[in-house]
Amino acid sequence: MAPSALPLILGITGASGLIYAVRALKFLLSAQYNIHVVASRAAAMVWQAEEGIRMPLEPEQQAQFWRHQAAVPQGGCLTCHPWGNVGASIASGSFRTQGMVVMPCSMSTVGKLAMGLSSDLLERAADVQLKEGRRLVIVPRETPLSLIHLRNLTTLAEAGARIVPAIPAWYHAPQTIEDLVDFVVARVLDQVDIDCVPLRRWQGRPMASEMDPAEIDEIDSPQPHPTDVDAQSQYGEANPRP
Repeated sequence: MAPSALPLILGITGASGLIYAVRALKFLLSAQYNIHVVASRAAAMVWQAEEGIRMPLEPEQQAQFWRHQAAVPQGGCLTCHPWGNVGASIASGSFRTQGMVVMPCSMSTVGKLAMGLSSDLLERAADVQLKEGRRLVIVPRETPLSLIHLRNLTTLAEAGARIVPAIPAWYHAPQTIEDLVDFVVARVLDQVDIDCVPLRRWQGRPMASEMDPAEIDEIDSPQPHPTDVDAQSQYGEANPRP
């Protein structure tokens, strides 16, 4: 899919799971998309806590920082905005965009957006997407969720936002943490009509009457999971997987 001429905004809050934003940037920049990034003050603090690395605050240095983390030194267009610059281009509805993704999204940010409050550029940019009727994708990364959280998410959904929890699937046979993360990133970008993540999408499987008998036998008699085999070799007989 060819990149849109309109930019996409990526908001990064202080919720745990910044790897989701990094992987999204990797695929978007590699596919030559125009991305505007705004990271909150809490995001900088969480990055320091999770990765032990200081996130630069100066826009050009921060752009280089994100490119380094995403391992995409060149390609696409990346513009970073300080969280306090409420006069930035993305703060205005007259600045046309393809939409905005807030990933990961903290419950604090969800609450403010649900009440129509905007105390920094990230929240203002998200509020603009709602008022302009553009796509706003919220990727909450919190568990468990309180009744207040659920009501705030419902309010945003009723206002037009898409709620995509950071919940991976397993039908694409993930082998690494990145595979699980990339599934979520792909489903998030689907909401803004961007298909740039190499993902094994579900194509369905034939009914039993259409399957080869050997395939049916394999399903009826599954092989031991690799981790079960490893456990048996190290600790003796392992409990079979359900």
